[in-house]
Amino acid sequence: MSYIVRTYQGGDEKGIVAAWQESLPYDPINLELFRSKVLLDPNFDPEGAIVAVNDNNQVIGFTLALVRRLPMYKDDLELENGWITVFFVQPNYRKQGIGSKMFEKAKEFVYKKGRKYIFFSSYAPNYFLPGIDEKTYPEGYNFLLKQGFVKLYSPVAMDRSLLDFTIPEEVKQLRERRGKEGFRFLLAEDRHLFELIELANTVFNPDWGRAIREGILRGLPMEQILVAEKDNKIVGFCLYGAYEGIRERFGPFGVDPSMQGLGLGKILLNQCLFEMRCKGLHNVWFLWTGEESTAGHLYKKTGFKVTRKFHVMRFSF
Repeated sequence: MSYIVRTYQGGDEKGIVAAWQESLPYDPINLELFRSKVLLDPNFDPEGAIVAVNDNNQVIGFTLALVRRLPMYKDDLELENGWITVFFVQPNYRKQGIGSKMFEKAKEFVYKKGRKYIFFSSYAPNYFLPGIDEKTYPEGYNFLLKQGFVKLYSPVAMDRSLLDFTIPEEVKQLRERRGKEGFRFLLAEDRHLFELIELANTVFNPDWGRAIREGILRGLPMEQILVAEKDNKIVGFCLYGAYEGIRERFGPFGVDPSMQGLGLGKILLNQCLFEMRCKGLHNVWFLWTGEESTAGHLYKKTGFKVTRKFHVMRFSF
């Protein structure tokens, strides 16, 4: 079977999405999501969007490489880093070197931009998965290894049914004790927004601040954001529905490091799940955390189960 590997051209979109759905059946997207997370990404560059087509100009493979042209926060362009966020070859066209040729062009694109590393695929804001799911896509994982990528760490996704959720009595008592110490747990108000986003940006991850800001701009109800405060200062927060308007998706979620160890995260998490259950939601999920991190242990104690495991990979020039 003959093919051509080239860069993206206007009009490829439907073909890419159709091939994506066939090639990555556990992680399909539609045209709307492709438009918002690829074409409208401020860092999208057609030269980094590598397309493989057959003799009939039908898309049979795709690889998306990115370098930052717009900083996520302040002026940080992450000048050492590039990313590949997705790659695939249709099943009937595998084992013919198509993936390798696409990666050759993707690596060349990143290298010419002066970057030292390529990550798969911890890119913000528009990653599709945190990394490669070895269990679901063993061929993809082995391909990355052959391409010279090394595994850095392995975050996990977790899910929980809300059908049996109730706030444990111990958490209610903990909240009461913290309340007597001056902590308040409440739904976010306009007065919280600047401080909340700044806390997310500076203490945690600029992608969290972006998710909160853009979520609200897209219509995220303030009642889906919970904050913990003391002395009128935000010391923790959690929310749901911020990412792409998916109400069952939990996060971001964080407690100021200076206030950790007091159970504030446990209170916020349980209260947030309660709010979700009150809305009639049956499930809650998120895409990544460290399984053995403090947050990972808290999630497990609250009834979350690991549903997927990913490997964040890196290539060095």
